[in-house]
Amino acid sequence: MSAQRYELVFSEDADTSEDVVVVTATGQAGPGGHPVYADASGIVRAEISDQEEVRILASGGGQEPARVVRVRPLP
Repeated sequence: MSAQRYELVFSEDADTSEDVVVVTATGQAGPGGHPVYADASGIVRAEISDQEEVRILASGGGQEPARVVRVRPLP
C-alpha cells in the first residue's frame, strides 16, 4: 500500500542544494497505473509506484524534468 503523502527531493546532482516539495495522493492513476500525487498548487505532479519509483508528470508546457528526484514517505 502506498503512503498518502511524500516528500519529493529535487537536486541537480549530489553537490547542489535540495528543493523539497510535499505531495499528496490525488486519487488518480498515472500512465504506469500507479497513484498520482500533487503539491498544493497542482504544478508538481508525480506518479509514485509501490516500490517508490518516481515519474514526474508534466502539468503544463515548457517544463523540464529534474535530473535527480528522491522520494520519502511521510506519516
